Amino acid sequence: MKALVATRKGLFELIHTDNRWQLDQVSFLGEPVSMCLHDKRDGTVYAALNLGHFGVKLHRRDEDRCDWTEVAAPAYPEHAKTDDDVEWKLKLVWSMETGGSEEPGALWAGTLPGGLFRSPDRGNSWELIRSLWDREERKQWMGGGYDVPGIHSICVNPRNPQHILLGISCGGAWKTEDGGQNWALAAAGMRAAYMPPDMADNQNIQDPHLIARSKFASHVLWCQHHNGIWRSEDEAASWQQLQLPEGIPDFGFTVAAHPRDPDTAWFVPAIADQKRIPLNGAMSVTRTRDGGKTFESLRNGLPQQDCYDLVYRHGLAVSENGKNLLMASTTGHLWASENSGDDWYQIATNLPPVYAVRFY
Repeated sequence: MKALVATRKGLFELIHTDNRWQLDQVSFLGEPVSMCLHDKRDGTVYAALNLGHFGVKLHRRDEDRCDWTEVAAPAYPEHAKTDDDVEWKLKLVWSMETGGSEEPGALWAGTLPGGLFRSPDRGNSWELIRSLWDREERKQWMGGGYDVPGIHSICVNPRNPQHILLGISCGGAWKTEDGGQNWALAAAGMRAAYMPPDMADNQNIQDPHLIARSKFASHVLWCQHHNGIWRSEDEAASWQQLQLPEGIPDFGFTVAAHPRDPDTAWFVPAIADQKRIPLNGAMSVTRTRDGGKTFESLRNGLPQQDCYDLVYRHGLAVSENGKNLLMASTTGHLWASENSGDDWYQIATNLPPVYAVRFY
């Protein structure tokens, strides 16, 4: 088993041997890697870099190779900026996912300022999905954590890759059932307490921090929202807010869905938007194993005093067996669990701030 860790100063790789994880190799040392992806269909690894003055770059490494090849980065068509529109310019690749098994080479990329791109050829070329970008609702989207909106969640249905759900900060959840030709809002039930009461239920201004789909039961979805935790059992036709017990905050950024058990999911709490640190300086992971009816706080092996780590949206990952978990923070700490989160151990303490963790 291996894993990728995208950080502000490089892409680190992990290898699992003798029931322990250890750092293996690093690529793009010193350069910000905003997202990484392993395509299990052909073994390819992708890395998206955000090089500031030099722009966004995308690199590809074929299976069993050590060298990287630069491929095309998503590019917006030229357009004059208007008063009610964002600049049509790529600022960040925030999310990447593969297409279905019958679509070899197909990739999806979610970006800032809120555009979705598709590549049919392993990143050699990209096309902006205009059916979403040209919707009037997009002009109401707001930045959530960034100055402009961004697509951070791309949930491809493994049973039907034409069915895709997106999470947008702040633009709610959107779904397509025809591979991106048509789109509809899919955030009914979410509530934005940061908005005036008459707008709080507006689906188009919701801030889902991350959405995760159950691979075994693809109609089940989990959402860590700016204002709590939601679950859907009807492929995002409706969402129900879940109530956490006193002492476990429902604010956070990340969620991981068990690949085989649709009733199990993990979250990493912080106190609140205004205090993005663990409650009482004690690191914990929140888990439910009954579809959100009850929750438990997992702490064994995690620091329980003077801890101020924050886990970003893509900083928590679960393996295909549902037992191995990896979690990394903006403070450069990296933890692992071999038993579904019951116990944790530290892999690294001095990594750069971590943007994403992914198994492969």
